[in-house]
Amino acid sequence: MTSISSKSYSHYPVMLTESINNLNIKQNGYYIDGTVGLGGHSIKILEHVKKGFLLGFDRDSNSIKIAQKRLHEFSNFELIHSSYTQLEDSCNKLNIKQVDGMLLDLGLSSYQLEDNQRGFSHRYDSSLDMRFDDKDSGLTAAEIIENSSIRDLTNIFNEFGEERNSFRIARAIKESNEEINADTLVNIISRKTAYKYRIKTYSRIFQALRIKTNNELDHLELFLNDFMKFLKPKGRIVIISYHSMEDRMVKHKFKDLKLNKELNVLTKKPLIPTEQEILDNKRSRSAKMRVGEKIG
Repeated sequence: MTSISSKSYSHYPVMLTESINNLNIKQNGYYIDGTVGLGGHSIKILEHVKKGFLLGFDRDSNSIKIAQKRLHEFSNFELIHSSYTQLEDSCNKLNIKQVDGMLLDLGLSSYQLEDNQRGFSHRYDSSLDMRFDDKDSGLTAAEIIENSSIRDLTNIFNEFGEERNSFRIARAIKESNEEINADTLVNIISRKTAYKYRIKTYSRIFQALRIKTNNELDHLELFLNDFMKFLKPKGRIVIISYHSMEDRMVKHKFKDLKLNKELNVLTKKPLIPTEQEILDNKRSRSAKMRVGEKIG
């Protein structure tokens, strides 16, 4: 896997100001960054936490290495190469009972999108790996395609990409005699999609394969069913999602917790990036932030 320097491209933490403001950070507070990426949000949290502590997670080992270097000036943090679903084990090991705030940014980092060998982006001719984890874990996106029937692929594209031409694209992929990589996948999508819809369709199909490859919705569901017991009374939960299914999962869980009088939902409607942020960072355009505060 190619290692990319964190200085080789621009890194924009999505909705950074809104994240920090809504975490309502205390100087002596304990915080979780469940999706560290390159550490953009973590840096800003640590700038506000003088006597507290930050625990960060990421499934991408290269991202963890880059974030570790970027956070070198701080000492009150620990980064874990694992999913945020491992929250309980990690907190137990560090003797952390509850925290004052949690942040999840469920999007890809610029590092991952601009790696031209992992298959996350339709802009590069590469193998279709798409795994967040190291090379020896789980099936690649290409292997999932190979092992799936037309019906299976159609369901993946429908469920995780909400793509209206799922069947046509799935059938074309399975009927192709070419080795499936990012370039051939783009060519197949292009042949089956009207020109004006192609960019969105590329994004939906690649997104669907990435979500399936990494079981992202399963990880989110596990977290949503578990996070409250690690949050202090008056503690904040901030989640930034980019996919309508993710956002619905967060919305419905927050609603259930509100009905049970466990959580105050602080965002009646999700917060979205400013027009200026979208101009500066196009990948933020689909972001939606929801915020809750534990009732105590």
